[in-house]
Amino acid sequence: MPTNHYAEAIARELQQSVQYIAHAQTDKLENAIAEAAHVYVAGAGRSGLMGRAFAMRLMHLGITCYVVGETVTPGMREGDLLIIGSGSGETKSLVSMADKAKSLNAQVALVTINAESTLGRKSDVVVTLPGVTKDQSAGSGVETIQPMGSLYEQTLLLFYDAVILGLMAKRGLSSSAMYGRHANLE
Repeated sequence: MPTNHYAEAIARELQQSVQYIAHAQTDKLENAIAEAAHVYVAGAGRSGLMGRAFAMRLMHLGITCYVVGETVTPGMREGDLLIIGSGSGETKSLVSMADKAKSLNAQVALVTINAESTLGRKSDVVVTLPGVTKDQSAGSGVETIQPMGSLYEQTLLLFYDAVILGLMAKRGLSSSAMYGRHANLE
């Protein structure tokens, strides 16, 4: 099959995938972000890369945001929010982070395929996305031609960008207003 056919198939999968995102869960996450003193974003592997892109856009919104594991990330405190992207909800290092955040009286939000996971049970806010885990052992029933967790990771990036648009609307911000916080030492 030619590459453009694969791209068209992926686009169809994503179109189907975003229809499964619950508005109420999205609103809860947006409210938690708006109420947090600071936002910390975490994820492993490709989910972590999507989280880094999300953290950048949160910063562009003027939200004090950090990526867990960066050398300039300060300690978390009560009133802060940890947002974790994890398809399986079982990644041990992320479970440990959630436990630490909870011990500091911070909130934990999870964006996952598996709301009944270990992380799902520990989280204050859970957003469920369709997809299959990297080992294809758990999923939402959405069919995919893509390998491993690709559909979830792509949907995660789309979801994070949609959250940014929602926060922009609530704050009355335009893209040009956000550009003032764009990196300028390039």
